[in-house]
Amino acid sequence: MGNSFGCSASGERLVSAARDGDFVEAKILLEWNPCLAKYSTFGGLNSPLHFAAAKAHNEIVALLLENGADVNSRNYCGQTALMQACRYGHWEVVQTLILFRCNVTRADYLSGRTALHFAAVNGHVRCMRLVVADFVPSAPYDSLDAQAISDGSNTKTKFDQSALSKFVNKAADGGITALHMSALNGYLNCMQLLLDLHANASAVTFHYGTSMDLIGAGSTPLHYAACGGNLKCCQILLARGSSRLALNCNGWLPLDVARMWGRHWLEPLLNPNSDLPIPIFPRSSYLSLPLMSVLNIARDYGLQPSASASDDAEICAVCLERPCIIAAEGCAHELCIRCALYLCSTSNIPSEASTPPGSIPCPLCRHGIVSFAKLPVLPTKEFKLPSSLSLCTPCVLNHHREQDESETAGSPDTRRRRSDSVSSDIFCPVTCSPFVLPLCTCNEGPCPRFDPGESDPQQGSPDRSQPSSNEQGKTEGMRLEKTTCSGMFWGRRSCSREHQCNAEINT
Repeated sequence: MGNSFGCSASGERLVSAARDGDFVEAKILLEWNPCLAKYSTFGGLNSPLHFAAAKAHNEIVALLLENGADVNSRNYCGQTALMQACRYGHWEVVQTLILFRCNVTRADYLSGRTALHFAAVNGHVRCMRLVVADFVPSAPYDSLDAQAISDGSNTKTKFDQSALSKFVNKAADGGITALHMSALNGYLNCMQLLLDLHANASAVTFHYGTSMDLIGAGSTPLHYAACGGNLKCCQILLARGSSRLALNCNGWLPLDVARMWGRHWLEPLLNPNSDLPIPIFPRSSYLSLPLMSVLNIARDYGLQPSASASDDAEICAVCLERPCIIAAEGCAHELCIRCALYLCSTSNIPSEASTPPGSIPCPLCRHGIVSFAKLPVLPTKEFKLPSSLSLCTPCVLNHHREQDESETAGSPDTRRRRSDSVSSDIFCPVTCSPFVLPLCTCNEGPCPRFDPGESDPQQGSPDRSQPSSNEQGKTEGMRLEKTTCSGMFWGRRSCSREHQCNAEINT
């Protein structure tokens, strides 16, 4: 369908420019024919937006979106550009897509994975923080917990915890949540952030079968952490309510799974009669409370102010280039939007050093920032953003039709709405048919084993070596290889279709 918007040769040139990062070529092609932004390759495998997002070409991603590319467009596997960016850990691209109001709750066609699953399976905690930004309001974290517990009538207006919990605990095929994936691959930072966002530490996979058959259906994240072998991941799950006595459908305890996979260093901890002390884990250092307020201001007023506003505003003390647009609530220090976005997206100060937890230290006075507010001198009507930034995702397509009709009768003023916490009404349940997924049947060789050892993160399936007896005795900081074989989670048909789309991107 995408080939009907223009010459296929020009579309293929745009695909090559998006894949290679040629911004000048992409800009020239889009100026000649803006409809090329909606072009897709033959067979509908990927669009230029998918290529640019997967290759971390952030400027080309913004250029395509400004020229009308659908931020929620899917490829052959039903994956959006946000999923591709989360898969490879390109948090700047994720930030741009979030600014254009992409739908973070969409799941792919093959296995029901959301962008949160793609980020969790590869340990990209910065991408996870941005994906959940619209669910976490800019307010003190302790007060949010108190509001969620109370039965007051104003609780829903301030913080809809059910929407956050439903998104974080959304299950893919087999009932696998993002917490299961992080626990299996040993990503402690991802697990800590998910548990702070009310992920269910006792969630079980579907009882009628799971793609991880070697662990067993009906398994908890603690079963998956026992298979992965990371000691701290098991400790944090036990500290957050997981049970050592949980049985899966095979009748296995987490201790039994650890013994089957040779994780002997976990036996003292996972023993049902264990009396080992469980350490207390602080709040995640990747919890960013002011991120939602900055995103709302950036969506309403843009990243670059107008010339008239730039003359009156002071220069940002951090970058010394752009005018100040927003001010931190509390210390009232002024920053530009780009510096505030970068600060909220990259800060990982330990929670012990930040007060309250989840706040971002001010770069000028180190005061804990919980929320940002726009400066009152900022004119609203002078900031023009593309329609994809000013409207929510479901209204973008209808807006283009209404805009064509309104051009004949006149152009009314566009009302901009500030986005609030995401409502739970937008969720569509993942429909999974009751069938048993097969074991991994990859054509690339035997599946990776889970023996402890050091691995190269750049290789998909590195060679494993048996650890020495001294190394097995070290339980602190034990890190295993991440499960990169997607066939361990999903069936053979899903693997082949996904590899087909990825092969086109990596050509």
